[in-house]
Amino acid sequence: QVQLVESGGGLVQAGGSLRLSCIASGRTFTNYAMGWFRQAPGKEREFVTTISRSGGSTYYADSVKGRFTVSRDNAKNTVYLQMNSLKPEDTAVYYCAATRGTTTRKGEYNYWGQGTQVTVSS
Repeated sequence: QVQLVESGGGLVQAGGSLRLSCIASGRTFTNYAMGWFRQAPGKEREFVTTISRSGGSTYYADSVKGRFTVSRDNAKNTVYLQMNSLKPEDTAVYYCAATRGTTTRKGEYNYWGQGTQVTVSS
């Protein structure tokens, strides 16, 4: 199986930035498109962004478009989420996930990381 480990979360003031990392192991990383999801207190897990196997295609939720950037380094088996201009409503546990095909649907992702907490203060 693919194992995913997120890191880089923390506490930041509104308007600040964080970069999350997700390191994959266990299978060939380039076989998988990768996604980021988040789950805020009292809410269901929701789509944030996804990136294709080669890194050539990306998609973003409207709520983060223009502020977040997803990228991947296949040589390092790592996907990144650069988060700029953070807002209090971005506060959530952020999860990375792997899928065979680029998708925004969380049910189509086969592997999930443990999550990393992002807290944005006002």
